[in-house]
Amino acid sequence: MKIKKMLTMGLLLCAGGLLAQETDKYPFRNPDLPLEVRVNDLISRLTLDEKVQLMKHESPAIPRLGIPAYNWWNEALHGVARTPEKVTVFPQAIGMAATFDTEALCTVGDMVASEGRALFNEALQAGDGVAQYRGLTYWTPNINIFRDPRWGRGQETYGEDPYLTAKMGAAMVRGLEGSDERYLKSVACAKHYAVHSGPEYNRHSFDARPSVYDLWDTYLPAFRELVVKAKVHGVMCAYNRLNGQPCCGNDPLLVDILRNQWRFDGYVTSDCWALNDFADHHKTHPEHTVAMSDALLSGTDLECGNRYQLLAEGVRLGLHSERDINVSLARLFTILFKIGMFDPADRVPYSKIGREVIECEAHHRHALRMARESMVLLENRGGLLPLDVSKLKRLAVVGPNADNGHTQLANYYGVPSEIVTPYMALKRRLGGRMQIDCLPGTGLVSRLDDAPDLSQVAAEAGKADVIVFVGGLSADYEGEAGDAGAGGYAGFESGDRTTLRLPSVQQELLRELKKTGKPLVVVNMSGSAVSLVWEKQQADAVLQAWYGGQAAGDAIADVLLGEYNPGGRLPVTIYAGEEELPPFESYSMQNRTYRYYTGTPLYPFGYGLSYTKFSYADFHCVAKAATGTSFKVAVTVRNTGGYDGDEVVQLYVQHPQDGRTVRPLCALKGFRRVHLKRGASAKVEFTLTPEELALTDAQGNWTERAGQVTLFVGGGQPRYAEGVTATLQLKGEPYQIN
Repeated sequence: MKIKKMLTMGLLLCAGGLLAQETDKYPFRNPDLPLEVRVNDLISRLTLDEKVQLMKHESPAIPRLGIPAYNWWNEALHGVARTPEKVTVFPQAIGMAATFDTEALCTVGDMVASEGRALFNEALQAGDGVAQYRGLTYWTPNINIFRDPRWGRGQETYGEDPYLTAKMGAAMVRGLEGSDERYLKSVACAKHYAVHSGPEYNRHSFDARPSVYDLWDTYLPAFRELVVKAKVHGVMCAYNRLNGQPCCGNDPLLVDILRNQWRFDGYVTSDCWALNDFADHHKTHPEHTVAMSDALLSGTDLECGNRYQLLAEGVRLGLHSERDINVSLARLFTILFKIGMFDPADRVPYSKIGREVIECEAHHRHALRMARESMVLLENRGGLLPLDVSKLKRLAVVGPNADNGHTQLANYYGVPSEIVTPYMALKRRLGGRMQIDCLPGTGLVSRLDDAPDLSQVAAEAGKADVIVFVGGLSADYEGEAGDAGAGGYAGFESGDRTTLRLPSVQQELLRELKKTGKPLVVVNMSGSAVSLVWEKQQADAVLQAWYGGQAAGDAIADVLLGEYNPGGRLPVTIYAGEEELPPFESYSMQNRTYRYYTGTPLYPFGYGLSYTKFSYADFHCVAKAATGTSFKVAVTVRNTGGYDGDEVVQLYVQHPQDGRTVRPLCALKGFRRVHLKRGASAKVEFTLTPEELALTDAQGNWTERAGQVTLFVGGGQPRYAEGVTATLQLKGEPYQIN
């Protein structure tokens, strides 16, 4: 029997070797031929049934052609996700948005791509195909607009502002895809196209109907930036409908705007099982074969799901042609060729990346840097922070996130070798010098079993010199439908939030802690804006820490102890409560986000305190400019305080409100994070282009027009920060942005 098995194995290996020799002769295997020739040759060798199977995310191997299996589905929102290997985990996307640091985010993308490349290279070399969460087609970044803080998936985005979202998203794309002229390090994907930001419970049937103005002014600019300028290679269409048509079968979105206007030549994938929704939930199609044909003809090249095999039947029924299938298949194979799947390893510059890059020291350092830069100091009454350790003998670290590493990982996460929590970090640094008590006190949304009464927890905490409360939320409660929104708890529904306040059990504990009379620091971990009204009034210091990844605890400790001066800024508006907001299901931007909100926020977009002070002077700006031209503005920023620190210099544009047309109250059009030693100054320049000075009209046109424009440069918005102002007069004919 053993001899028979050996003979069989020998024959198989021999046959495999002969097959490899045979397939190596095909033109598509020749890396010296033009890419288009190789793609067309490969497609010409496939049967119709093979073609439609290759258009699904779980693409099978085609052994007769030597094509390995490839699973397109992979995630890399803030690190390589969902892999059993230990990997580097950076802060959640909303936290990285708070850094306002595009170059640091680009480095994150590059590091993520390196770790993913190492895993992909191993899978490819093993010869068993590329399984799920081993491929290089990452379905990130999420550049939807965080228009409403109740949306559970807003944590995956770069905030509420189209400009910030566009620039941060483009930085992530640059990092992930690399700079080689021929090969992609990995493949980014802009999602979810378009007008997709909650609610979660009805996302499979919801019909978003924004005005044309809001569509082009708010919901599309970041996608345009990533497609037209960053040259992203993937786009994911959303679950919902837009103006009655499912987004994955939406001709205006996918054909007119994406392909014709923006000249996108990459691939479009559906969100997972979104194509099922056409017939099952949207009820826009009578059955699935017709629905799949419509998705194909609208430009959805890849289905994340298991119905695109029906495209073969669609050909036989005359719903579409095999040529239509070839168009999409060519886009998909172009991506696979660009990641080097069919080329010798010595021709692909990224093929030598090995496991040594995963969790390497440089990646650990950068994860800490991003966590540090994401920290936003909201309150510091009486200058309590940084803590004077020389005066402390005992510290109490209280709350459900004080020693909860899982919370720091957010959603779409990988798992690192070590997660440093705030308690761990403080214990390591101060444990030999003072007593550090860890008192969870309560769970995130409910009392702990067999836990002492909250008053008893507070009494124990009150024995310390300072109380650090670490609470907030977690991705178990705010997040994607199906993954979050653990049932039965007030304040959450299907991953979305129904209140902006902290869970009531945490509010109760905070009130008990306040009664002790001891200094109280509140550290809030969340992926969204939490209405910290009581905390703003009663706590001595408030730190917004987001979901900071593997190094969150060290970053928080660094800020509390003065080893790092916080410089993060809010990428969202924090409102006093949900009663300040329009209905969640309304996609009108009226009275939403800092650009249109007419009330007074609890904390404004762009806000964040520092341990030092900065001043602005010498604003250089032309007084007049012709429409259609670009020009530079410059300002001098000086650190006038007692600490070295980072300042996020922000440039806002304000057009006069004429009462007849809709326009933002002000709009971010430039930002730069700069580090200044105390007493030092720097000249910061911005280039203003016609695009940044244009306004959107009711028809969706972006046009720069003659008139007066006010420019403000400072450490935040014009109403809430110190800065300098200049008035610019634009002259000339209207200049339309393509």
